[in-house]
Amino acid sequence: MGDNSAVVEDSPFPLTDVDKWVLSQTDDEYAYHTWEDLRSIIQKNNLSVLKRKPSDLRRYMKWTAEIKAEYGNMTNYLLAHRLPKAWGSPPFSPVSETQFADPSDYRVLLNDWPYGFVPGIVHIVVWTRTAIPTASGAGDMTPESRKLVADFVKRFFVDRLGPGGEERVMWFKNWVALQSVRALEHVHVLVKDVDAAVIEEWTKEREWHRLQ
Repeated sequence: MGDNSAVVEDSPFPLTDVDKWVLSQTDDEYAYHTWEDLRSIIQKNNLSVLKRKPSDLRRYMKWTAEIKAEYGNMTNYLLAHRLPKAWGSPPFSPVSETQFADPSDYRVLLNDWPYGFVPGIVHIVVWTRTAIPTASGAGDMTPESRKLVADFVKRFFVDRLGPGGEERVMWFKNWVALQSVRALEHVHVLVKDVDAAVIEEWTKEREWHRLQ
């Protein structure tokens, strides 16, 4: 442990109370999120308690500061290195105004900085250039948006895993107030005990993501 006041003050993004608590710990003291723990968090929509391993959080803070110094903000970095060149820059012009209706409007990627999970859990982010409506206040999803995302997750992830797939996939969308990248729409998907080949199939770049 030790004094983390300087680390907190120098953070490149607002730290939650959970983040500050994590920074007071060592990796050995950290309690990893289990699948059952994550299910409870998502069902209760208690997303603010999701946390990274202490050493990962410190590295994420350092990386974020370096990215902001070089690119100005995280959005510029993602547009330059992670998201499809064919999208251009915001405001985007999606093929479909319906979320996830056209495959060229979304990109499935591994999360570069996942939360601290027990082994076997993979953290995926689905980026979309089609807006996902949210309610006022903290910016949680509308019931209509939640159904559209749930239908997509079932179609794209759950059905691919076959019988029992619904028990190995969960998803959430951070409230606007919790998002580290607010300018770009994205949904988080967690999968458990999925073969690397399937993960690679989900996350590979497609022709329609490239500039023609």
